[in-house]
Amino acid sequence: MERQNRKRKQFNTVEMKVRMDCDGCELRVRNILATMRGVQSVDINRKQQKVTVQGFVETQRVLRRIQSTTRKRAELWPYVPYTNPYAAPPVYDKKAPAGHVRRVEAAVVSVPGAGPGQEERLVTLFSDDNPNACTLM
Repeated sequence: MERQNRKRKQFNTVEMKVRMDCDGCELRVRNILATMRGVQSVDINRKQQKVTVQGFVETQRVLRRIQSTTRKRAELWPYVPYTNPYAAPPVYDKKAPAGHVRRVEAAVVSVPGAGPGQEERLVTLFSDDNPNACTLM
């Protein structure tokens, strides 16, 4: 009776960043994840050091299993969701698949010596009404 009352786990895709240096590390991680109960497939991209696990598994359980058995540093793949379709995300990560965005602080571009009063002077610099305007134009 107890087994019937238990909820079945949802199909889940877990993406992690695991530091792998050689073929042996990759094989070790693949074997450990493939033997977990509920895992359907394991994809490893060693160039990006990315591991994708698909199956009926929990995210934190997979992460803990990698960290404890391989003693490798593992963390969830960085993912920043954005819900507003009209607002542009900060920066797309070129290596990540579609929908993955890395968090980058917005850089403020400032011109040295340009304060609030400088903007007006820059606009009128090339104006035809200004007698001291640039004569090259």
